[in-house]
Amino acid sequence: MSVIDVPQPEFMQDEEIAIFADAVGKFYQKHAPQKRVEKWREDGQVEREFWREAGEAGLLGVSVPEEYGGHGGDFRHDIVVIDQQAKHDVDGFAASLHNTIILPYIVRHGTEEQKKKYLPKLVSGELVSAIAMTEPGVGSDLQSITTTALKDGNGYRINGAKTYISNGQTADFIVVVAKTDPAERAKGISLMLLETEGAEGFERGKKLDKIGMDAADTSELFFDNVFVPAENVLGGVEGKGFYQLMGELAQERLVIAMGAATGIEKALDVTIDYVKNRKAFGQTIWDFQNTQFVLADLKARGTAARIFVNDCIAKLLKGELDVATAAMAKYWVTELQSEVVDKCLQLHGGAGYINEYPIAKMYRDSRITRIFGGSNEVMKMLIARSM
Repeated sequence: MSVIDVPQPEFMQDEEIAIFADAVGKFYQKHAPQKRVEKWREDGQVEREFWREAGEAGLLGVSVPEEYGGHGGDFRHDIVVIDQQAKHDVDGFAASLHNTIILPYIVRHGTEEQKKKYLPKLVSGELVSAIAMTEPGVGSDLQSITTTALKDGNGYRINGAKTYISNGQTADFIVVVAKTDPAERAKGISLMLLETEGAEGFERGKKLDKIGMDAADTSELFFDNVFVPAENVLGGVEGKGFYQLMGELAQERLVIAMGAATGIEKALDVTIDYVKNRKAFGQTIWDFQNTQFVLADLKARGTAARIFVNDCIAKLLKGELDVATAAMAKYWVTELQSEVVDKCLQLHGGAGYINEYPIAKMYRDSRITRIFGGSNEVMKMLIARSM
């Protein structure tokens, strides 16, 4: 049991959800033992075969409607896949990206033909997805992207470069954010659906060497006159891309906040175990009042974070989660995660700086949460606009 013992929220108190959680946990135990995950860390990416195994086991597309090959669940089932992955320390597997960020674009915005063509393959693991938003020198300002997708006969030619793309080495289905009208900002953006196999002019750059998240591949992508047919504009209409992106970012940011809340709990759990067993000056580290006060403070705020995140999930399930609240969750919980992990590492002393201790890995992995999904400075701007 975690030191942050928040009661199971009502929306998760369902026997079917509990059965699914048990099955997902057993899948991770069998197919992602730590020896295999360690190999992913060494390689810097998850092997392609694991995606097929996850697809066969029903972990992909869990909230995709059954008519498109999905499992007909909802966001609660997505939560289970993400939560069990964290509990079993399955690094690198971008299930949250695939299930809760990219597939919803196709489900909610795709044409009927696009849904029938792509969703079954994304559910089975035949296709692994990525979304190419960020560009060198642009960062969070999506309206300023320079990648173009310009009309050419019965399709479009994509030209440009993307960077910091999660799943960039593995993905064979990429949602490319591009300008179909370079003269416009938001109104000129479209989302282009690209299958990479056989795509002339598409090139993967180097796998980027990060300070954390060792098993998750992050890459540069290059597009040199890459052709996509006209029917590969998401939704079938140009100029809707920015609004499609904005419509899904609240869920993406909530997923980041969920991960941060779990990260807080794991950091506290390993630290309490450490300080109650490590001795100094004739007593355990826990026996010092400073240790107790630090951890009491972190538990109090970590509990508040979990309750806030659960409330956001409840709102999302009702279709009531707004942009500003999602931004608050992403901003505040990731900032808290960084503080918690830093203070927990301090309580480990020198051991906290050694990679064999879990807190060292948490320290490296947690830093990105304040940046991706929109930097926390952007989150503050979104919150301010709602005031």
